Amino acid sequence: MKIDMSLSVRTIREPLSRFFAMAGPKIARLHSTWDPAKGAPVFTVRGRYTTRGWTEWTQGFVGGLPILQFDATGDERFWRIGREYTFHHMASHVSHTGVHDHGFNNVSTYGNLRRLALEGRVSESADAIAFYELALKVSGAVQASRWSRLADGTGFIHSFNGPHSLFSDTIRSCRSLIVAHQLGHCLMGEHDARISLLDRAIQHIRNTSRYNVYFGEGRDAYDVRGRVAHESIFNMTDGRYRCPSTQQGYSPFSTWTRGLAWIILGYAEELEAFATLDDSEFEPFGGRKDIESLMLETAAATADFYIANTPSDGIPYWDTGAPGLANMPRHLEKPAQIDNPCEPVDSSAAAIAAQGLLRLGRYLEEKYGGTSFRGKRSSPVPPQEKRGRKYWQAGLTVAKTLFALPYLSENPKHQGLLLHSVYHRPNGWDYIPPGKHVPQGESSMWGDYHAMELAVYLKRGLDGKPFPNFFGPSTPDANHPRAQVG
Repeated sequence: MKIDMSLSVRTIREPLSRFFAMAGPKIARLHSTWDPAKGAPVFTVRGRYTTRGWTEWTQGFVGGLPILQFDATGDERFWRIGREYTFHHMASHVSHTGVHDHGFNNVSTYGNLRRLALEGRVSESADAIAFYELALKVSGAVQASRWSRLADGTGFIHSFNGPHSLFSDTIRSCRSLIVAHQLGHCLMGEHDARISLLDRAIQHIRNTSRYNVYFGEGRDAYDVRGRVAHESIFNMTDGRYRCPSTQQGYSPFSTWTRGLAWIILGYAEELEAFATLDDSEFEPFGGRKDIESLMLETAAATADFYIANTPSDGIPYWDTGAPGLANMPRHLEKPAQIDNPCEPVDSSAAAIAAQGLLRLGRYLEEKYGGTSFRGKRSSPVPPQEKRGRKYWQAGLTVAKTLFALPYLSENPKHQGLLLHSVYHRPNGWDYIPPGKHVPQGESSMWGDYHAMELAVYLKRGLDGKPFPNFFGPSTPDANHPRAQVG
């Protein structure tokens, strides 16, 4: 992609205003008309949201969208919509033992409600905050209990495919473990064994880097620095690694770009969270330097891969190795072509990656200045303040493209917010309009939600307010200031 180094957040002030003005009525209308008995809306077909039976992994985005709309606009009705939705529909997700999606469902709802209360944006009782925190504690422990142990004694949170499966997506569910740990919680095991949620988060992060992310070290014939495998497969009889795999990408040896985006954003957010912990908390697990250097190396490698393998405007095709791209000469040197006969773009991957690039860039600029963070695998790199600015500007470049036509869904009859998202290309689940050859023109609940997260993050910067994070400020005392809402 071509990074515009001249952009500032002010450049997209008006596009953000249009986005929030467009989003509000659509969010309100979806909540007033959608029948929850159908399950959670997943993606649009001909502009109308529909379900797709797999798991209800998008339900937290449905509840989280109005909460974030309130965050951006201060319109109290959206806070009430999101809060009521969370109370009525999200309890089963807190204790759900069968999925790897706790970060998506519970941090997006209970986590955002808690954050807004602790920021003083809404009037909540101490009991309400305790309720949100109890949900987050239980969620983190339940997610940590979905554990597969490997031959070296470490482990990972396994996906809904089963104990053999390590997904790249799950890096964002490590947020559930981290916030529960920060709230003083642990997982209780047999004989009252106290299992550290921080330990399990760190083990999962390390194994995701080890098995799902490539560093150009000759691991296999397709080992390109920053490439991501959607899934890693293990023999659970002996706990040994077997091979890369994918569920939604083209091939185990290509990179599904939404999986790549999950890694960029997940590692950036968790670096922010770890920066708030005391050094002593990392000592039992090898020390802060060991884990943070690996996380930074992983985040930088994947961010660089995204930049190098995305068209000039910052919007990727759905998989960097999708076979039809061979029929699109020099496709990376020009803006992504939505209406083409070969392969679809995925705007949802762009929305996720953009926030990750911004967070990573800001983290490097603020924490490392002109020093190098790279570990033993690294070659000399520019000062990290310069590298941080590169990632920040890359995030702005992607955001500028997303919050404008043809990606902004301005048609009030279309229920989505962000157009040209792809769900499951191999399964053929995405709608292809008549006369077209590839999916286009549709939205997804995760694409809409992450576009909203991105917009709120940027608006906080515009307004000179603290950037939002998943772990939120610490619990306030009795004198904590609260705005009078509700």
